[in-house]
Amino acid sequence: MNLVDIIFLAVALSIDAGIVSFSQGIIFVENKRKNSLKLALSVGFFQALMPVIGWFVAKWIYRYVEAFSTWIAFTIFLALGIKFIIDAFNEDEKEIQKVTTQLSFSFLLFVSIATSIDALGAGVNLYFLKAPILISSIIIGTITFFNSLLSFWVGYAIKHFPSKYMEIAAGLILILLGVKVLF
Repeated sequence: MNLVDIIFLAVALSIDAGIVSFSQGIIFVENKRKNSLKLALSVGFFQALMPVIGWFVAKWIYRYVEAFSTWIAFTIFLALGIKFIIDAFNEDEKEIQKVTTQLSFSFLLFVSIATSIDALGAGVNLYFLKAPILISSIIIGTITFFNSLLSFWVGYAIKHFPSKYMEIAAGLILILLGVKVLF
């Protein structure tokens, strides 16, 4: 996996965090700067941490699945991509917490973990693909931080944006990365 692939992966993984941040930008009326930074730091940190955890898990099991590692990587990317696309059409599952002043610690923790579960699977793939985990993790966390921050302020500025198309694009990016792994 080269640097461009890692950047595309990071952008795709950051979409969920961006959508959550966007929704928070829409509903916040007070403490916008503080909350946008708290949210971006939290989701960025977890997006950087989860691939490292996934990478170490894969390292422990690699010798047992080495012969199938390319197909496992492809399957994970394909599953993540399909999940993103299906989620784009399941708008009933998307909830916006009505918050007007502060983001609670429990909300930040829940959102950060929920939006970074996909990054855990990506960390497994990064190991199978022999990608450098430290630089990959830093790129994923940094891109997520900036995407979250930007999305919060875009949400605040325009109060309406069709996130469905962003999720579909993220899903397609993940599926294309999976196909690239096979070839």
